[in-house]
Amino acid sequence: MLAAAPPPVAGAAALFGAAGTAALLGWVALALTLAAPPVRRWGWRVTGVALPGVLAVAYVAALATAIRGGAVGGFGSIAEVRALFANDWALTGGWVHYLAFDLMVGTWIARTGVEAGVPRLLLVPCLVLTFLAGPAGLLLYLVLRAPGALRRAGSGRAGSGRAVAPREAVA
Repeated sequence: MLAAAPPPVAGAAALFGAAGTAALLGWVALALTLAAPPVRRWGWRVTGVALPGVLAVAYVAALATAIRGGAVGGFGSIAEVRALFANDWALTGGWVHYLAFDLMVGTWIARTGVEAGVPRLLLVPCLVLTFLAGPAGLLLYLVLRAPGALRRAGSGRAGSGRAVAPREAVA
């Protein structure tokens, strides 16, 4: 029989919920950048820099709280990671880490895809997968951007085939 999990720490649960809501609003804003070109510059700054930056602050605070609270574990083995994430603050920090990076990667996908002339309808599945399964969405986008992939897909728009460095993600 599985042991019942301890009740969540109220502050960690509140941060978990607030970060999730903020990230979801960021993804809605990112979707708007595909549909409404006039908001792209502002939208990409919010979703690619400002909101991930706020989430990064929340991540550092959650991790510091976990360490101050006596969290045990580490990153050297699956057992150490499991022990670390038994602490609600460390678990919340880990979740916020995902939220921040996935949104930043999603913004990079949207921006570089638009700049390369990738049809928006092809970017949507990449962004949905990035939202739901991070690296799977990135992989789909990288495959889509492979030299000649769009031409082979029959879109007639091959894009530049040039990889754009992450530092170019937001002007």
